[in-house]
Amino acid sequence: TPFPRRRNETRRNTMSATKEMPNVTVSEHPVLLHKMCKLRSAATSSRDFRMLLKEITYYVGYEATRNISTVEQAVQTPVAPHIGQKISDSISLVPVLRAGLGMTDAMLELLPMASVHHIGMYRSNNSLLPVQYYNRLPRGSEPSDVCFVLEPIIATAGTIVAVSRILKNWGAKKIVVLSAIASRTGLQKLQEKHPDVEVFCGQVDDTVNEQGFVLPGLGDVGDRLYGTTQVEADPAEPPVKRARAEGNNTIHKDSLTEANLVP
Repeated sequence: TPFPRRRNETRRNTMSATKEMPNVTVSEHPVLLHKMCKLRSAATSSRDFRMLLKEITYYVGYEATRNISTVEQAVQTPVAPHIGQKISDSISLVPVLRAGLGMTDAMLELLPMASVHHIGMYRSNNSLLPVQYYNRLPRGSEPSDVCFVLEPIIATAGTIVAVSRILKNWGAKKIVVLSAIASRTGLQKLQEKHPDVEVFCGQVDDTVNEQGFVLPGLGDVGDRLYGTTQVEADPAEPPVKRARAEGNNTIHKDSLTEANLVP
């Protein structure tokens, strides 16, 4: 008696590029899709949310690193010499604060030799434009061969477009974005602004609402990671620092335009 045919037996590739966006690779693996469903659920606790995002990052991270360069390396096994491969690219991880921190540990376990450079961005409630408040890209050193940007969700893509521009201004040679979920409109915007940036994500959603949230999406990833509650913007919130390259001047988030939000 032949084995019964499984519902998803015809799947051949665990991740595949979309036809309209060849630089965007989306997962088709049933185990990852199962974990994505649990990640989305509002009933998932912060503890389980952190665990699931880490597991999803492992998988997407393996796929996202498939094109990094290697060179031969001779090693001695317990029984014989062997010529293997070692990674030759210099690699940086760039988590976008704060949600990107939830993906950092998983990527460091995959790439323990990587350096980590944090960029802090938040989205203005009024304009939905990104505001940079923190930048730890090192000065006076050679940029990495590959920068992996860790951003769990891409909605309007304003943040990831801004981060890509910041990294290019820094001198990044190749940029790869890892996300759990991305909106189709956000991916299209990113590809229009930065067609050379590659994206690896778990799933793609079609809708972004007026508040800039992906639907059905995940909600606020930072709040779900750390068990905090989303609040309205505090008018007494201190002003935001400009990018370090612009000096120590300060500007209030509500007075910003798209031109001066980021370098």
